[in-house]
Amino acid sequence: MYSLGDMLDREGDTHPFQQISEIIRSRVATLSPGDPVASEAEIQREFGVARTTARRAIRVLRDEGLIHTVQGGGTFVGAPNKTLPETNKMPLYQRIAAEIAQRIKAGELCPRRPIPGETALLQQHNVARETVRRAMALLREQGYIYTVPQRGSYVAPEELWPKE
Repeated sequence: MYSLGDMLDREGDTHPFQQISEIIRSRVATLSPGDPVASEAEIQREFGVARTTARRAIRVLRDEGLIHTVQGGGTFVGAPNKTLPETNKMPLYQRIAAEIAQRIKAGELCPRRPIPGETALLQQHNVARETVRRAMALLREQGYIYTVPQRGSYVAPEELWPKE
């Protein structure tokens, strides 16, 4: 089975980032404004290229106005929408923390039981390690979780959670 990275003409006169931007451009044409576009990390994996190559491919489409990037939120089809819901304006680490806090309040994650580990959260949210660490730090600050060195992070007892 071949990956799209195998289909890139790495010896030709067109830079790989330009070839990738053409492929993504054709995908964007089938999407609606506001739909998410592949992240740099996803482009890296899919095409087997360096992060800078993926970043350049995205930049080409952004400079053409076909897509826009929301810092900490991702890349989306079309021009930026100034009327995005507040959750989309919230930094990504805060959204992840809010989602985990919601799972805790809903009883999906129980007090004194472990929360998903850093690696699981990285995969689930497809974000950088630092983003997950910032989300965990925020949850600790708020009182939803506590961390035991060399053991992991656990849901704090309910009486320590913030009052709403």
